[in-house]
Amino acid sequence: MKNLRMKSARAGLDMSQQQLADAVGVSRQTINAIEKGDYNPTIRLCTAICRTLGKTLDELFWEEG
Repeated sequence: MKNLRMKSARAGLDMSQQQLADAVGVSRQTINAIEKGDYNPTIRLCTAICRTLGKTLDELFWEEG
C-alpha cells in the first residue's frame, strides 16, 4: 500500500526524498520504496521519519481498516 500520508507530509515541508533520506540516514531509494509501498520500514526508521516530519506513527504509518 502506498504511503501517501508520508509523501504529503514531506512535500508539505518542501522536503525532497533525498533531504528526508539524509536526515534519517537511509538512501533516497529507501524513502521512494516506502512511499511506493514496496518496502516495510523498521520501527526505528518509522520513528526517525516521524520525528523529522513532525508527525506521529499513527498519522504516517497506521493503516485504517
